[in-house]
Amino acid sequence: MSDNFVKVASAKEIGPGEMKTVQIDNENILIINVGGTFHAVSEICTHAECPLSDGYLDNETLECSCHGAQFNVTTGAVESPPAYEDLPTFPIRVEGDDIFVSA
Repeated sequence: MSDNFVKVASAKEIGPGEMKTVQIDNENILIINVGGTFHAVSEICTHAECPLSDGYLDNETLECSCHGAQFNVTTGAVESPPAYEDLPTFPIRVEGDDIFVSA
């Protein structure tokens, strides 16, 4: 395992369709379980800096609760304005029951 990966959660903590915010070096990262596959994106909306952990997850689409911007959590891509800048994504891997992220 590379030294830049940090254990952030247990896979049991984040069921399918659930999210969890973690922090690595002052960076808030949202861990999302989509159908048993984990993804990591910035927890802050690129439109108005709202916390996406307050948003609504529908399969791969995460909608910001502030203004309705939508993002694909598997790629970080904007799916609907008012955001125009994609979300930063982070490398993630699961080893056994442990989730690791590189920020």
